[in-house]
Amino acid sequence: MDPEKTAPFELGRGEDACLLLHGFTGSPWEVRPLGEALAARGLYVRAPQLPGHGSTPEALLSVSHRDWEQAAAQALLSLRGYRRIFVAGLSMGALLALRLAADFPERVHGLALVAPALRFKGPLMWLLKRLRRHGLLERVKPWVFKTGTDVSDPAVLAEAPILPAFPSARLRDLWELQDIAMSVLHRVRCSTLVAVAEQDHVVDPTCGPVLVRGLTASPQVRFISLSTGFHIIPRDRGGPLLASEVGSFFHRLREATPARPVAATP
Repeated sequence: MDPEKTAPFELGRGEDACLLLHGFTGSPWEVRPLGEALAARGLYVRAPQLPGHGSTPEALLSVSHRDWEQAAAQALLSLRGYRRIFVAGLSMGALLALRLAADFPERVHGLALVAPALRFKGPLMWLLKRLRRHGLLERVKPWVFKTGTDVSDPAVLAEAPILPAFPSARLRDLWELQDIAMSVLHRVRCSTLVAVAEQDHVVDPTCGPVLVRGLTASPQVRFISLSTGFHIIPRDRGGPLLASEVGSFFHRLREATPARPVAATP
């Protein structure tokens, strides 16, 4: 993977901030257009690279979902001195964002959950999950190979940094994050936007309404379903509409609710 494309980034400046979290086997490249749009609306934006991501398949051998959760939490806690902090996550990043909102309600002012990976599509993922139950996953299929990414725009697809394979053991971590996300939904107390792509080939878009129903403590939940583009929504044809929706949602929260000073973390 091209390290210049997959590198973490920081954009913009302002009194409010947004943490952007990419998806499994992905990189900050996936969410950069959304970050640019939010920065243009007056937010400071930070997108870290999650452990084991953005380089080689082998780099994912020595990490787990705990490393990703810890990295996300550290990134959130490092945002000091901002009036409001928002978190937006793509796919697996949306699951991590939910955990952050549940664990740090005093810090997370609003959420944007983009193509949340609550349940995967396809017979292969169903089979691998069944193999997990019998302890056969790593023995039968130690690696899962990839030939592309789920983007409908051919020009974007041609330039996308693609990890060619990942250890099947990491699917256990994804399934664990799915369970964690469902278990903390009722503890999320900030306003939340949920966005899915109707033509997503990676995750089941019907999970969007599942999240909406489960966010019982959120003061407001907005759900949007995009008819264009595939799973990597920020980079695909639905990206501009997504950026507009997320930007407007966060803007309304900034205008309608008072700032909550975020205490510095020692």
